[in-house]
Amino acid sequence: MKAIILAAGYATRLYPLTLNQPKALLPIAGKPIINYITEQIETIGVVDEIIVISNDKFYPHFCSWRDEAKCSLNITVLNDNTTDDTNKLGAVGDMDFAINKLGIDDEILVMAGDNIFTFELKDFYNEYKVKNSDMILVKKIDEIEELRRMANVEMTSDGKVCGMVEKPENPKTNIAAFAMYIYKKDTVPMIKQYLDEGNNPDAPGFFPSWLYKKKDVYAYTFNGECYDIGTPKSYSEVNEIFSK
Repeated sequence: MKAIILAAGYATRLYPLTLNQPKALLPIAGKPIINYITEQIETIGVVDEIIVISNDKFYPHFCSWRDEAKCSLNITVLNDNTTDDTNKLGAVGDMDFAINKLGIDDEILVMAGDNIFTFELKDFYNEYKVKNSDMILVKKIDEIEELRRMANVEMTSDGKVCGMVEKPENPKTNIAAFAMYIYKKDTVPMIKQYLDEGNNPDAPGFFPSWLYKKKDVYAYTFNGECYDIGTPKSYSEVNEIFSK
């Protein structure tokens, strides 16, 4: 399995913190956000390569981080050659870029480079092995404004996705998807199909919202927290939580 970390955004909402530093390398309790992610990836035991997708501006930063990272897995840093929000590829576009660039023909674990979480990633992977289907990560959220900012999910009693809409104005459920996915080997080529059909390349939740209509997709409901570091306020709050 390959692990893809999406880190090609510009995080303008976090300015000035991310003016000259990528969000994924911001420290939380003295450790870069991305280190929390790679440490969890190592626990799965089946990933043989971590692929970090960067933009052109922060590519040198991630290369420097890779050279100093104490990680047991091979880390590949890709430059998607974008320079700002006007020419970015989008999360799904970046996934396709990595697949084509590296000729990936394997299962993939896809994760946002700005999410820090408190559950065990291995539990998510174990559920994927049990279901033997593409897998998304979900949790119940009761705040309506937060639900509107995320992918909204409907699912059966056994966790099969039967409805999914990215950033709905009127969410049908209180179940939200977080930016973490596992896709089977035979699903990986469908990312190109999705894009070739002219679908939205931006948020990563758009792809599974399309995919569940084509094949079985299951949701894993996690226990714990998954923090999206999106604003200076949320960054400060998460820093305080982890520092304790």
